[in-house]
Amino acid sequence: MKIRNELNTCLFIQKTNDIKRPPYNAEIQKYTDICNGNLSAVAQNLSHLENDFLSNNRQLSDDATRNMLYHLVMTASAISTACMEHGMGHDEADTIADIYIRKADKCRDSNTILTLYREMLLDFTERMHEIKKQHVISLHVRKCIDYIYEHLGENLTVNFLAAYCGIHPSYLSKLFIKETGSHLKHFIKMAKIDTAQNLLRYSDLSYLDIAIALGFSSQSAFIDTFRTMTGKTPKKYREAFYVSNQ
Repeated sequence: MKIRNELNTCLFIQKTNDIKRPPYNAEIQKYTDICNGNLSAVAQNLSHLENDFLSNNRQLSDDATRNMLYHLVMTASAISTACMEHGMGHDEADTIADIYIRKADKCRDSNTILTLYREMLLDFTERMHEIKKQHVISLHVRKCIDYIYEHLGENLTVNFLAAYCGIHPSYLSKLFIKETGSHLKHFIKMAKIDTAQNLLRYSDLSYLDIAIALGFSSQSAFIDTFRTMTGKTPKKYREAFYVSNQ
């Protein structure tokens, strides 16, 4: 409600100037070669990706360098999400993005940011290349993972997910461990905590609201699980990593 007038003004200006934002799928599609670990294709296409990055018409700051920095932050988040959807562990993807965002925060000129952007693209690509060499996730496991992340607020069980995937629960459990290295129940719990970490960093949602959104039985259950998985309480985590959106 606080930004209603500003939002209406921005939308009007964008419409007047025929500024159109690419759909989400188109944004993610740009990173297909990165997600597939195609090193040669990314290297050849690097200049195109850089030009696309530099020509982005979304103005996030009146300061050119800061505007570029914010775009790098958004790109890091988009690439990490895309890589997660193609087999990279969520802890790894989020942490890589966090590292590059912290590096970007120390940049003081556009050339340094562009160099960091290039480094980030190649880093994600190299890591995905290694992941693709190590294993291929089956359709059943991919379908299961996708459902988990789309329904984190629900009470997800092995039996339900197996029925959704059309296979026996014990087979899904064995297949999931084999292909991800993680027990299914632990993966579900970790997916909830990964999302909780992002909500604690980038939102002002209360601990109770986060607990409800992620399907915990109570706020105390959320806090206990969060502490067990991360070594910190949600309060301590937010105090250490909160990013103000003001």
